[in-house]
Amino acid sequence: MGNSSEFQKAVKLVIDTVSFDKDSTVQVFEATIRVLGSLLSAHRIITDSKQPFGDMTIKDYDNELLHMAHDLAVRLLPAFENTKTGIPYPRVNLKTGVPPDSNNETCTAGAGSLLVEFGILSRLLGDSTFEWVARRAVKALWNLRSNDTGLLGNVVNIQTGRWVGKQSGLGAGLDSFYEYLLKSYILFGEKEDLEMFNAAYRSIQNYLRRGREACNEGEGDPPLYVNVNMFSGQLMNTWIDSLQAFFPGLQVLIGDVEDAICLHAFYYAIWKRYGALPERYNWQLQAPDVLFYPLRPELVESTYLLYQATKNPFYLHVGMDILQSLEKYTRVKCGYATLHHVIDKSKEDRMESFFLSETCKYLYLVCVLEGPKNVY
Repeated sequence: MGNSSEFQKAVKLVIDTVSFDKDSTVQVFEATIRVLGSLLSAHRIITDSKQPFGDMTIKDYDNELLHMAHDLAVRLLPAFENTKTGIPYPRVNLKTGVPPDSNNETCTAGAGSLLVEFGILSRLLGDSTFEWVARRAVKALWNLRSNDTGLLGNVVNIQTGRWVGKQSGLGAGLDSFYEYLLKSYILFGEKEDLEMFNAAYRSIQNYLRRGREACNEGEGDPPLYVNVNMFSGQLMNTWIDSLQAFFPGLQVLIGDVEDAICLHAFYYAIWKRYGALPERYNWQLQAPDVLFYPLRPELVESTYLLYQATKNPFYLHVGMDILQSLEKYTRVKCGYATLHHVIDKSKEDRMESFFLSETCKYLYLVCVLEGPKNVY
């Protein structure tokens, strides 16, 4: 947002007070995307010679955030050891490594969405270790896909490579696996990432997509991506979850803008109905199955990317609409609260870190930087 004094204050606070030398067990995936990712982003903002956000340089900065990111990543590395497949353990203790009673099962998204952060860290340090372990995990998962459908499941045993969860969809357990394949290619230009993504995208279109062929014309229902059995392609249930709302944004990045417009419209229609996205929505009953909304960013990210691709002011309107819903239903004295129930709008005493780092960021990019200047 260009607020250099607050940025400098926050960086100093992190450098002076944060230590990862703690007897604390963390999720490898969450620690990577929330903590490692933010340290690396802030480091890049400070050291970027172009300084695109105003002067964010910090006097006497000596790569402290990069050193902290390195320290954290080294503490996460034990998760990749003693696994027969190369797929990491889901949790690690920052002081002692993998807990002795550790779970051998992990979700595909959790194990296969580490390459962006680990890849950036490797390239900044000139140490290929981190990118190598993250890439090995992606390839191990990729090699376990179904020979018949090309689909992956959502939960796998890291020692045997057997699928424990055979559901294939675009939501929880798989979402960011696909996202990171494409975003890794965009960042690093490694052809194999794009080849994997393109193959996965073909399987998604062949087995998960339901509804009419064309987005805006012809008979039948508008397109929808469902949850199926990874081996047979048979429908497993009739719900979709709110995390799937990231997919129109990913379709924009691959150039499938028409389909993205259609899928985004489906999620926005649900948002309009409740002023939020229920965690799960039953498309057959046209009613929520799981009623909470933890201020997730996926729909806003897709809205931002669709605006950038189309420059259609409709998406500025969508951004403002989402912003106003959040103001109306989730704002509380000390921040913004998770909605416990999207219908009665009851709240939980909880505000996830992704609300500030993603939801607010994309709303700022759509509503303030691109939108009408009277938003404040």
